[in-house]
Amino acid sequence: MANILEVSNLCAYYTEGRQIGFHKKNRKQVCKDISFQIKEGEIAGLIGESGCGKTTLVKTILGMNKEYTGEIKHYSEQPQMVFQDPYSSLNPAKKVGWIVEEPLRVKGGISKEDMHRKAIEMLKKVGLDEKFAERYPSQLSGGQRQRVCIATALMLEPKLLIADEPVSALDVTIQAQIIHLLLQLHKDMGLAILFISHDLRVVYQISDWVMIMKEGTIVERGTAEEVYANPQNSYTKTLIKTLADADEV
Repeated sequence: MANILEVSNLCAYYTEGRQIGFHKKNRKQVCKDISFQIKEGEIAGLIGESGCGKTTLVKTILGMNKEYTGEIKHYSEQPQMVFQDPYSSLNPAKKVGWIVEEPLRVKGGISKEDMHRKAIEMLKKVGLDEKFAERYPSQLSGGQRQRVCIATALMLEPKLLIADEPVSALDVTIQAQIIHLLLQLHKDMGLAILFISHDLRVVYQISDWVMIMKEGTIVERGTAEEVYANPQNSYTKTLIKTLADADEV
């Protein structure tokens, strides 16, 4: 399989505050010399605690953060994103149908009738029937909102979907349903997915291979089974032990 994303020697930064007079802005390095590739139709997991640099890495890949060195190569159209909090990702003043149509509206070159038809098709693909098109986000459950976010992200038929903590705001039962949906979409649409979480158990369920991130650096990588069964890095070993201890309680 061909690569769909290549990240080479990436160092990402962000600048705090703004420059006032002769006082310089404070530039901080967040990601340190990160390299990896994702192949077509592959699910890669990225695991790390809050503040380790996962979100900065994603923003840099998506072109939202311009402060970086190294190289990012996309071999498809721009990847799309599913965020952690489905409610804040949706315009509360618009109905679901309008929200799902929005990527096509921005792209242009498609009639209103075709936009509506494609939106209904995508809602059905994520497990929501057409009546949901007439509802507002406030009328949906958390799991239904996340399905709408996934539908919206897939409207431009990306080959790579980046899911940033997409189930952490949901209860365990709904988490399982969303993971099952992503696996089904991965199979049906040939999607590659970069699945990001702080929860090793969730990543293990969905990923072909995983990266462990600590303090802006990838400290371990391998298949989900390898990393889970035989961790090499001390940080990964701590994550596995914490998970095992929780299971024994």
